Amino acid sequence: MSPMEPSLSERARAAGPCLGCVLATAAILLAVIASFLYLGIDFRALVARESLASMAKFVAEFFPPDLSPDFLGRTAWGALQTLAVSALGTLIAMLGGAALALPASGRFGPALRQVSRLLLNLLRSVPELVWAALMVLAAGLGPFAGVLALALHTSGVFGRLFGETLENVPPVPERALRDAGSGAVAAFAYGSLPLAWPQWLAYSLYRWEMNIRMAAVLGFVGAGGLGQMLYFHLSLFQQAQAATVIGAMFVLVFIVDAASGRLRRGLVPAHA
Repeated sequence: MSPMEPSLSERARAAGPCLGCVLATAAILLAVIASFLYLGIDFRALVARESLASMAKFVAEFFPPDLSPDFLGRTAWGALQTLAVSALGTLIAMLGGAALALPASGRFGPALRQVSRLLLNLLRSVPELVWAALMVLAAGLGPFAGVLALALHTSGVFGRLFGETLENVPPVPERALRDAGSGAVAAFAYGSLPLAWPQWLAYSLYRWEMNIRMAAVLGFVGAGGLGQMLYFHLSLFQQAQAATVIGAMFVLVFIVDAASGRLRRGLVPAHA
């Protein structure tokens, strides 16, 4: 480029602001303002003296938490149950998501691609609480219903994420193995899967963290674990016991978040 020729940024400034960008920004601002007006949000009521006093009184009822050995033991058992529900539900969802990701990525033709994507949309569009309510009717109250609910919803999420990862994997290694006489399964296992697996595992660990929180919520519809304990004690206005359960949820999420974070960092290759 000649020294006298204006740079790209200078030509952009001379041309003025992007009309499309201005219109998009104005549309977003109008949508935000319309949302506030439509919902009738009143922040003054939130910070009113009566509201603050009511919230402070409610929070004070949670202290001190119940730290008796008997209740701590029951809380620890509920935390273990919540952890097991989330882990088993996530593991089943990994298998189901991987199975659906293959046709969803277009490996078996456009017809199966559309069918699998429709199924994935259905699985993840139904909230976990709705799946849990259905599974409680089918399998009864308890952790098994929570496992099934998490597995169904998360299979839809994993199928979408895993399928997009497969679509972005370079096809050259798998194609080279096929050209060398390898079978389709072996070519996929040694050509594409090693490239997709680290991303799949990272997605799975992150979703496991989310499923721990959701497994606790699913207890509100009878799926066991900490959520069922929390619902029981809150319904009886036993705030001290509820505070202990909430603390156990925080500790459980913190531990799993730290552990999965270390595992995810281990998936990233170290730079020389």
